[in-house]
Amino acid sequence: MSAEITRPLKEAVDGIPLQRADGLILVLETPKGRGVFASKDIPARTVLEVSPVLVLDPKENDEHIKHTELYHYTYNWPYTAPQNGVNGKSQTNGSRAPLMTQALILGLGSMFNHSTQHQNVGWERDLAKKLITYTTLRNVTKGEELCISYGQRLTFRDSEEEQMASGPEDWTEVLNYMELID
Repeated sequence: MSAEITRPLKEAVDGIPLQRADGLILVLETPKGRGVFASKDIPARTVLEVSPVLVLDPKENDEHIKHTELYHYTYNWPYTAPQNGVNGKSQTNGSRAPLMTQALILGLGSMFNHSTQHQNVGWERDLAKKLITYTTLRNVTKGEELCISYGQRLTFRDSEEEQMASGPEDWTEVLNYMELID
């Protein structure tokens, strides 16, 4: 084998294993836009996806990405400036690099919708490897949407927040819960 062929093979063997669970489907039209759903029951603590991350340069993010649809699919991400500055250029004005930027999550990672009340997927960053691992927080039933929490700084109106403010639809459930407490 030539050196050109063996080098990529060695990198593949030493690479980072990515995974995606069976039973995930992308639904194109939901009330929230596109979304990931379970096509079968999925147990709690199942790794759903390990997604690679593309960390965006803060300056390019501010000047370009923020003005596109792509920005709505990015995550906040801690930013570490390259040792010789942004994009290999030294910072001549003496300004400090920002502490946060945006990252594009590849794979299904950017397709999980937000839910405050029905969050059933958690996520964990691996900053060094630039990966995010998504895991079910509880048992998920077939047909259920897989949702994460986007946190408190939403860029849209949270329809679930309005539902929570108006109270539960079924007070029987609340009363049964109160009986359990007594």
